[in-house]
Amino acid sequence: MRKLVVRMTVTADGYMCGPNKEMDWLFRNFHPDTKDWVVETISGAGLHIMGSKTFNDMKSYWPAATEVLAEPMNKIPKAVFSRKGIAKGSEGLTTQARKDTPTSSLNQTKEQTEINLKEWESSPVLTGPIYDELLRLKQQPGNFILAHGGVSFIQSVVATGLVDEYRLIVCPVVIGKGLSMFSSLEKAVDLKLINSIAFHTGIVGNVYRPK
Repeated sequence: MRKLVVRMTVTADGYMCGPNKEMDWLFRNFHPDTKDWVVETISGAGLHIMGSKTFNDMKSYWPAATEVLAEPMNKIPKAVFSRKGIAKGSEGLTTQARKDTPTSSLNQTKEQTEINLKEWESSPVLTGPIYDELLRLKQQPGNFILAHGGVSFIQSVVATGLVDEYRLIVCPVVIGKGLSMFSSLEKAVDLKLINSIAFHTGIVGNVYRPK
């Protein structure tokens, strides 16, 4: 059975985003020296999973991007979780996180952008109960499954109890209040620290597994 991994960037006080899903703090504090750590995780996945809002965000960004993460984000298979499916006309809707994302790397050629876009458009939409869908995906062969935000989707993934590993980038910023990926848990979960790396910028990468 393959692993289910959650990779997320959080504040030092444990939030994924502000109370209105603000992500501007992330882009202020993120630094290129963490990219190798992130690229290793992104590139090693056999499947990327996400909710429909994040899918729309990423679909509007990655096909035209040229940064180092663009290739694995575009080429590795993806699956979208949405109980209601993806409604027509919702493709152009983006979240606050997408609005906060810098656009300086969106300079891919038109031809390659269209090729990448077709990869995204071929992604299956999973409409069943999230526990059942995740369990089915975990039972398939391949490299680990990597879950991407947003908040509601990650909270739902965490609540299933099926997460095998958390790879967290902790930024040296506190925002006082916000939304946590663990707020849907009904009881405490003990974690074992598998690996930790500190970058000179103050960012820390931690890998945890449930005990």
